[in-house]
Amino acid sequence: MTYNEVMGGRAPIRMWADPDEVETNVMQQLRNVAGMPWVHGVAVMPDVHHGKGATVGSVIAMRDAVSPAAVGVDIGCGMTAVKTSYKVENLPDNLRYLRSKLEQAVPVGFGHHKLPVDPAKLHGLKGTGWAEFWKGFDELDPSVRGKREKAEVQMGTLGGGNHFLEVCADDEGVVWVVLHSGSRNIGKELADRHIEVARGLPHNQDLPDRDLAVFLGGTPQMDAYRRDLFWAQDYARRNRAVMMALVCDVLQRHLPNITFDKPISCHHNYVAEERYDGVDVLVTRKGAIRAGSGEFGIIPGSMATGTYIVKGLGNAAAFNSASHGAGRRMSRNKARKTFSLDDFKAQTAGVECRKDTGVIDEIPAAYKDIESVMAAQSDLVEVVAHLRQLICIKG
Repeated sequence: MTYNEVMGGRAPIRMWADPDEVETNVMQQLRNVAGMPWVHGVAVMPDVHHGKGATVGSVIAMRDAVSPAAVGVDIGCGMTAVKTSYKVENLPDNLRYLRSKLEQAVPVGFGHHKLPVDPAKLHGLKGTGWAEFWKGFDELDPSVRGKREKAEVQMGTLGGGNHFLEVCADDEGVVWVVLHSGSRNIGKELADRHIEVARGLPHNQDLPDRDLAVFLGGTPQMDAYRRDLFWAQDYARRNRAVMMALVCDVLQRHLPNITFDKPISCHHNYVAEERYDGVDVLVTRKGAIRAGSGEFGIIPGSMATGTYIVKGLGNAAAFNSASHGAGRRMSRNKARKTFSLDDFKAQTAGVECRKDTGVIDEIPAAYKDIESVMAAQSDLVEVVAHLRQLICIKG
């Protein structure tokens, strides 16, 4: 589809969603953002839904300013996918056993490793700047200085909520590994701290939503946020890399002669320095991926409706972006009240996964239709592969 343009005050709102079908409170959030004096433009993805301050599924370009809430509290949250040499018919019949081995290797929920994972012992991770990365922890905001040990043992862990680890098969029967996670507790701690600082700055006192508080370029607060932000984004990227290495190690031990292609990885809660319309801007993608021309991305549906591997078309009107997934159509509380365990089992039939009341809020029906989402962004990405879940692990 082509986008709909809605005037939001100072800056245009370009929507790859039908404005008439977007909830009133979501439209208000978008207009709040577009009315801010620093905003160059807003692009709205087809999976858009309500968020803290800024909507999930929005891309915001600001001139020399950034709103921490427009990034999200899980800084650097994103996805990694790896295509393997294995065919689905060669997988063992007992996928539950394989799921249990993967769950032993990658802690989920509030779980963590007993000791920090040594990257030097993992394939492909030795010598990738780990000492320098951890040295950067000592320069982070003083409020997190006592949390290094926790950050170290959470490196290589999945977390909970909508984070997942999956073994999938594409339409040609080739096996893939896909995972979704972010910067764990340390990213949230940093985000919460900086949102609090931004709220107290004088220039943010008259905003329509205090959660939209921004940092301005050339200030010590902006410098401190950028330092912590980029470190947390790197933590998230490394977290996914460690998990993928642990998963590949398990698969190599249980699936003879399996090999792996180069990983595809993308953030969908982050900040990037980019240039549009001849203007240097800070682009926040909250629930959106970068989809520059030829760039690979990953767009998941729900835990039983598959995932799309895509290649960006470089649509500058969308700030070279695309959706990060199907997006929720109902809250977690509403999903728990609406659906039963029998509903969950029926909707995840054929997928080896937890089937208990603890994951009902992740039932596929709680999410928007991924096919409709993909159809709405045909001018943003082209499909490379469609994956269906065989094993899905959630926290």
